[in-house]
Amino acid sequence: MPWCDGCSRFWTVEAVPADRTCPSCGAGLPDAAATGVGGHEEKVPWHFKLLMAAVVVYLTWRAVQLVARVL
Repeated sequence: MPWCDGCSRFWTVEAVPADRTCPSCGAGLPDAAATGVGGHEEKVPWHFKLLMAAVVVYLTWRAVQLVARVL
């Protein structure tokens, strides 16, 4: 989302004209690729990793129980 420093507000992509100027004050808006916005990746939260580890341990234990029951 383009940010206008003059107006202090975000503009939707649909609201910004093709010449990349602010619809309200006419100031130039930076390109998202030039500012690096939108390209960053967030880290996976620790509690999600813990949940995935618990699921793996649980499913492994259930597989061991299944094999023990069959034999």
